[in-house]
Amino acid sequence: MPITAHEIETLLRDSFPNATIQIEGNDGAHFQGMVIDESFRGMNRIQQQRAVMAVVKPKIDSGELHALALTTKAPD
Repeated sequence: MPITAHEIETLLRDSFPNATIQIEGNDGAHFQGMVIDESFRGMNRIQQQRAVMAVVKPKIDSGELHALALTTKAPD
């Protein structure tokens, strides 16, 4: 069953409750997302993206999610 952008956002919201999260994509497999969260402060981009990908990894491993292109950063 394909995953939706809303489902991805909900997964991320559980781990990053105060983040600004935007997920786009409607083909059920390929998505783009932006996550802005204070917890990223002091992390480099790779560390930030690994933190986000760790949350969605079970969906990737199951095949529900094929690709999530990310932009991550701490708030300005």
